[in-house]
Amino acid sequence: MTASVVSALLAGMAAGLAVAVPVGAIGALLVTLGARDGWRTAAAGGLGAASVDGVYAVAAVLAGAVLAPALVDWRDPLRWGSALVLTLVGVWLMRPAWTPPPPPGAAPARWSPARAYVTVLGLTAVNPATLVYFAALIAGRPFGALEAVSARAAFVVGVVVASAAWQLALATAGATAGRWLVGPRGRRWTAIIGGGLVLALAVRTAIG
Repeated sequence: MTASVVSALLAGMAAGLAVAVPVGAIGALLVTLGARDGWRTAAAGGLGAASVDGVYAVAAVLAGAVLAPALVDWRDPLRWGSALVLTLVGVWLMRPAWTPPPPPGAAPARWSPARAYVTVLGLTAVNPATLVYFAALIAGRPFGALEAVSARAAFVVGVVVASAAWQLALATAGATAGRWLVGPRGRRWTAIIGGGLVLALAVRTAIG
């Protein structure tokens, strides 16, 4: 492995952590899923978010200089569309807060890992800020030019590895907290917190 590939891999890991570590709606959702539905489901959701980060990183290294200004031209429709989707998801996540708990002995409705993966993937994908971030990052070249195919591939691998590692850490934290949040009251409050944070992100997205 050449020095340029190692440098690109480390740069990708730094970029992936920079976009993943700030705990917003996605992070809160993963913790909620871990608490409510277990580690496997939350981990699947986390891999959905990491998948989007990887796809956007690929798009950025292939056409970063072109994507950033093009997305700026479409920022208003993208912002309002994202805000609408986030609002619907937030309300949906908060449903357990006002629906009656299942009767004693009945198993509560749970998300499957596949459902968590697709939902979190879609929720991450509708936020254009991630794509703009990677496109601007590549266009500005703070880590130097990524001209070789091997360096570009290493950058993308670094992004995915770092993002997935952080998302899985959040899933683990949620699953650990779930030991204390498995009752009706715990499910109600995790629904309120998770859905409320998604709604807050919708408002933030709408106001730019």
